[in-house]
Amino acid sequence: MTRRMLSITSPCPLQRGTVRTYPPLEGAGGGEKWLSSTKKILLFMLVFCVIFLPITCSQVSQQEFRVMFYNVENLFDTEDDPNTDDEEFLPRGARRWTPQRYYAHLQQTARVINAVGEWDTPALIGLCEVENDSVLIHLINRTPLRAQNYRYCITQGNDPRGINVALLYQRDKFQYIEHRAQRINFTQSGRRSRDILHVWGRIITGDTLDVFVCHFPSRSGGEKETEQARLDAARSLRQLCDSLYNVRKTPCIQIMGDFNDNPTDRSIQVILNSSDSKRSLLHLFADRKSLNFEGSYKYQGEWSQLDQMMISQSWAVYLKQGSPRNFNASFLMTNDKTWRGQRPLRIYYGFRYEGGFSDHLPIVADFLLPFTK
Repeated sequence: MTRRMLSITSPCPLQRGTVRTYPPLEGAGGGEKWLSSTKKILLFMLVFCVIFLPITCSQVSQQEFRVMFYNVENLFDTEDDPNTDDEEFLPRGARRWTPQRYYAHLQQTARVINAVGEWDTPALIGLCEVENDSVLIHLINRTPLRAQNYRYCITQGNDPRGINVALLYQRDKFQYIEHRAQRINFTQSGRRSRDILHVWGRIITGDTLDVFVCHFPSRSGGEKETEQARLDAARSLRQLCDSLYNVRKTPCIQIMGDFNDNPTDRSIQVILNSSDSKRSLLHLFADRKSLNFEGSYKYQGEWSQLDQMMISQSWAVYLKQGSPRNFNASFLMTNDKTWRGQRPLRIYYGFRYEGGFSDHLPIVADFLLPFTK
């Protein structure tokens, strides 16, 4: 009986009666070399999977990080502070600031914060015109905000009326490290105002985020007459920012506040600009044409952008494009019978109690922070 075998040494057809076997590849020991090459390929594939497969299987996600600033218009409690001029906001004071009106103001403020947050309340909320710790404790514990697990920091400045600036933060998005209050060095002797609040903490990217909350001196007494005080405050803030660049290579800086000046005014330019271009800051509310609304504060029929945010170039990497905005929900507005159009629905219009929200609109910006699940 004959068999047909395939030869890999001869291309011609096999003839009957011819028996061929497979010769070793490349001489003796070729089989072992073939097996050795196969092992190398398998080893390479194994190493590739161990190194790269976890990366390809892991998912890179983004955490939305919303930042809000809000001048809440005179959030005073009803207790007399003998060290400040708060008599106007007492039950028997000029504004008849009763416990009912106080708690209504707390509820209204919480409503605004929840509305800004939409599905999730903001990670950071800068506030100004808050009197003390008590009002913040009541705000985050005696309103619907208690479900959001906020913590707070507040200054204890030397403003004559006793108003301060504060920061609310969610601990799962901002891991608090420390905070300080910076007293403003005024040119005019004896000048008093709110301190600058500096809070820093860790975010999900691993970066340290430095947050500054400000309420610059007002224009009461005349814009030009009070300009120097705002320039002094701006220089103090700029020095704080420069000190961060001296200790951190690429600091993430978030500035927000009521600056009582517009983005084109001199004080804002002092904050933004630096002789080192890498230290220059970006203004999120300078281009009014790109904003959704014409301003955050209305005075004698004219809208101004007194409430603003500025950020460092390193923090700007995470900014969600098109997100900076004035929050002008319809429930915050009312018809302006004096100057036409609309205006914010205030707590007081002059000395007439309106029971609204604030004379300012909140401002908002969103950031997208990448992280690996």
